[in-house]
Amino acid sequence: MTVTSPLGQVATTSRTTHVLEIVKNAILNGQLAPGQALVESELASRLGVSKTPVREALKTLEGTGLVVIRPYTGATVRVFSDDDAVAIYDMRLLLEPEAVRRSIAAGADLDEAAGALERARAAGDGSGRSIANREFHRALYRHSGNPLLLQTLDGLRDQIALISAGSWARSASWEQEAGEHDRILAAARDGDAEGTARLVREHIGDFARRHIIAPPAREGGA
Repeated sequence: MTVTSPLGQVATTSRTTHVLEIVKNAILNGQLAPGQALVESELASRLGVSKTPVREALKTLEGTGLVVIRPYTGATVRVFSDDDAVAIYDMRLLLEPEAVRRSIAAGADLDEAAGALERARAAGDGSGRSIANREFHRALYRHSGNPLLLQTLDGLRDQIALISAGSWARSASWEQEAGEHDRILAAARDGDAEGTARLVREHIGDFARRHIIAPPAREGGA
């Protein structure tokens, strides 16, 4: 892990928030790999803080599903089983298309979604594309009008990102997904709520079939 950002004398709550974001980003961009140990003293030393904000940050990440904390063995980056990934994508397929349908039907402003696609195209690495793609999806569903639906989908976002990152590492499909995103945005701009929801459902389902339900054979032991 190359994170070395010292946080100095920032207030404790702010230090915890900073540590949380740094560690979460390191997990999602692959600096911290699934199964890797997260040693409180090591992280505290690298980030220039005490172990307290690190411990609190790891507890929060456990709640989001990115970290596993076990008695006597400590914290590790979560390893998603095939069953975990299938269950998470099943829930996403049940919820996200309907949230998008409601959002588009309500006349959601699509400038944020369009901007996310531009950032994805301009991104120089997989981490930047992943963040922009997540922003694109959230921009489409966040005006669904149901706070609990939004909260549930937001709760899945980081887990989906970690699963997707591993899948892209094995078999990149950025160009295909970018084309699908363009078609989704075009339908949304036309105000076609049902059509947009259908395209989102196909987009998520196709990704799951390519990478989750029947993952490609790994080469070179990757």
